[in-house]
Parts: sequence; structure tokens; C-alpha cells
Amino acid sequence: MTWEVLSMIGTAAFAISGAIVAMEEEYDIFGVYILGIVTAFGGGAIRNLLIGVPVSALWEQGLYFQIALFFITAVFLFPQRLLKHWNRWGNITDAIGLSAFAIQGALYAANMGHPLSAVIVAAVLTGSGGGIIRDVLARRKPLVLRSEIYAVWAIIGGLAIGLGWGQSPLELYTLFAAITLLRILSYTYQWRLPTRSFYDRDRHLEQ
Repeated sequence: MTWEVLSMIGTAAFAISGAIVAMEEEYDIFGVYILGIVTAFGGGAIRNLLIGVPVSALWEQGLYFQIALFFITAVFLFPQRLLKHWNRWGNITDAIGLSAFAIQGALYAANMGHPLSAVIVAAVLTGSGGGIIRDVLARRKPLVLRSEIYAVWAIIGGLAIGLGWGQSPLELYTLFAAITLLRILSYTYQWRLPTRSFYDRDRHLEQ
């Protein structure tokens, strides 16, 4: 039951995220639906390929497709004046999607008996894969490749699951809340990972 709840939360959150990004880029209704679906299911498809699950398993998730389509439609029909406040709420739904899908992906790999490394990779790919595809299609720099802390939280989720945390629904929901909160704090207070530019900073500014 916990697995299903996390899947529903992640699907809804990322479908909304993809639809909003498509609308920000002024895509038509077809583009909104495509970007919403790709964001919601892209990470899971990549994960399945790498851990040996048939890609066809994706098409067996009829309920989740219905959830995604419902929320994409709701966002598309949302009043314009309310969508203007999306920047704040968009980050929250993205954080929820990252957390839910990272845990779900880690559980998937752990239940298949994969080692810790594979559990972590599954968490990262499931949590951020859809967002990467979304940003590439929208011609944006993917969040996971910026100095902003993003995929690190998925790694922590995968590490926790791989080390045996999450044996009860309470532990899983606690982990979900913790990862979501950390992601929200990281963009609110602009936590960054170390970066190093190939170019000289002063010369780059002069150009």
C-alpha cells in the first residue's frame, strides 16, 4: 500500500511539473500532455531498462496514466491568475515528486535483490530521470546537472533503503517527508555543491 501511495504522489507531482513547464514554454495542448506524461513516467522507464525490468511493464500502469492525465488536464484548465503563483508551488511539487519516486525506485531495486549500488542508481534515475527528460525537451539546463543540490537527496533516499531503512510504512513516510523537506530547504536557502569553471571568471565576465 505504501508503494502505491508513493507512486501516486510521484506521478501526480511530476505530471503537474511537466505540464507547467510546457505551458511556461508556450507549448500547445499536445505538448503539455506529452511533457507531463514524459516527466511522470520517463524516470521509471529508464530505471526499468537498467535493472532488467521489461519496458512493457510501463504500459500495465493504467491507473497511474489516468492519474497523470487527470492532473495534466486540471493544470491546463486552471485559472491563469492562479498559475502566476506557480514558481513557489512548482518547486514544492517537484520536491514531492523527487522524494516519492526516489524511494519508489529504491524499493523496486531492493525488492529485486539488487546490491546497494544498484538501489542508489535506481533511486536517482527514478527520482530525477523524468525531470531530466522534461528539461531537455523544454530546452532547459537539467536541475540535476546544476550546482543546486537535487540528485543528492535521491542518493540519500536510495542509501537509506539499501541499508535496510524503510521496513515499515512509518519509516518510509518519515524518509519521504525528510527528503522532501531537505529539497525544499536546499532551494529556499540556495544550498549549492562546489563548482569549478573551465574559464577564467574575470575574463568570462569581461566577454
